[in-house]
Amino acid sequence: MSTYIEPMDGQPRCNWCGGAPEFLPYHDNEWGFPVEDDIRLFEKLCLESFQSGLSWRTILNKRENFRGAFKGFDFHQVAGFDEQDIQRLLQDAGIIRHRGKIEAVINNAKRAIELIEREGSLASYFWRFEEIEPDTEQLQMRSTSSQSEALSKALKKQGWKFVGPTTVYAFMQAMGLVNDHAADCVTRQKVAQARQTFNKP
Repeated sequence: MSTYIEPMDGQPRCNWCGGAPEFLPYHDNEWGFPVEDDIRLFEKLCLESFQSGLSWRTILNKRENFRGAFKGFDFHQVAGFDEQDIQRLLQDAGIIRHRGKIEAVINNAKRAIELIEREGSLASYFWRFEEIEPDTEQLQMRSTSSQSEALSKALKKQGWKFVGPTTVYAFMQAMGLVNDHAADCVTRQKVAQARQTFNKP
């Protein structure tokens, strides 16, 4: 697997993070580190659904706009959005104005509340699908996994929308449910250590 060498420090990183300047801090400080905060987990799953058919760079550059438009992805607030809110969002040039995806976020906020009522938290549920030891030969070579397929199927059964296995796998990669950093990436070991000390909810 080819690896990007960051000119500033000469350290190897996942090849994709050399694609745009904003990718480097996201890669080094966020991508793959374990997350237990329900708001962050919900936000990421929503942003991944918006990314479908688009580039992550587009979504990352609009992330603060999305946060403003969706009340910080506080699902308790988003669950109460109505048609007036949908129209507001469809007029917001700072986000992706796709009615189906906007409606999916509102729907999924309601489903998130239901899931928390049953399971205690989103984190406690999502982390049941953690992938412990991915095949190093498959790192960043796949777009789904058996775990993402299982979580996708479970969420769809509960009424979640825009949560296909590819979307869910990207979510798992970013939120630390799988360490998909390249084998020689300088951040891989940092993520591995963070996952080892992470107290799963």
